[in-house]
Amino acid sequence: MAEADPGSQSSRWTTLQAYTLAAVCLLLGIVGGWLFRGAKPPAAPPSSAAQTAPAPASAGMTSQPTPEQMKAMGDAQAQPLLEKLKSNPNDPELLASIGNIYYDTQQYSIAINYYRQALKVQPTNAAVRTDMGTSYWFNGDADSAIAEFKKSLSYDPNRANTLFNLGIVLWQGKMDVDGAVATWQKLLDTNPNYAGKDKVLQLIAEAKKHSGVKPGTPAKPLPQ
Repeated sequence: MAEADPGSQSSRWTTLQAYTLAAVCLLLGIVGGWLFRGAKPPAAPPSSAAQTAPAPASAGMTSQPTPEQMKAMGDAQAQPLLEKLKSNPNDPELLASIGNIYYDTQQYSIAINYYRQALKVQPTNAAVRTDMGTSYWFNGDADSAIAEFKKSLSYDPNRANTLFNLGIVLWQGKMDVDGAVATWQKLLDTNPNYAGKDKVLQLIAEAKKHSGVKPGTPAKPLPQ
């Protein structure tokens, strides 16, 4: 199936839109607790300066795009893939890629829909299931996020990104400090070369401090 006409207004992906999306996605990472998308390898945590600095903006930009503008960006970028999907509606990689586009443009309900379709074809895909769980979290549904993370871990028990995200949601979404700390400790125990180790240690210390648990206290083991 041919891609959409690049000259049409609805499918044009301008430089300004690209910079805008990049800025918003960076900001989303900052405010979202640095959750990782399941399909991406873990990244090293940013420096303290990077965490506090405003997202870069292109010349002429004065504010973040509205939700309607973000959806329009997502629709434009997804259009060629949606055309391809017409001839292969059960392609899990294509469905997940469309989900990723809507995730990046903060259209989480739409992203969840495409991730769910991809998982109907490949239910054991831990990366896509982690993406769907993260979308649920950003969509305000901590319980569904946790359920998807745990299901993802049933297929890939030591998946670092999933463990990281599960710890965030247990702590910030459910106030389950013990569960969060145990999850992050498992992440460190099973992924000794994890690039974001310092960030995880920081989160463990912060969670224990807020719970009244003395830093350095061994975390409770996760239930089997």
